[in-house]
Amino acid sequence: MPTKILPSAVTPSLVQERLAMWGKCIRTQRIRQRILARDLCARIGVSDATLRRLENGDAGASASLYLSALLVLGILDQAAPVLELPLWADEGRKRVRPPRPGSDAHDF
Repeated sequence: MPTKILPSAVTPSLVQERLAMWGKCIRTQRIRQRILARDLCARIGVSDATLRRLENGDAGASASLYLSALLVLGILDQAAPVLELPLWADEGRKRVRPPRPGSDAHDF
């Protein structure tokens, strides 16, 4: 049986740093707002162990759990601002198609 690759082994360092920052933010805000760990767990539907993983910045935890915790704590827009429209909107652009075999297209 092949060895399972751990998420931190394949996660870029910049992403690991951002997850660690989100985790510290979740913990700090939970404590500042005097929200018990079990109450935050109940609000986002996770176990205590999963909340600890979030607060430790574990790359194996789901992005939706991080975002849900940030939302419940009221800091989602500061921690993960909405992307500007040109970054995600499909303004009627067509997909790039590969050149047909035998056409004059140049490889790059």
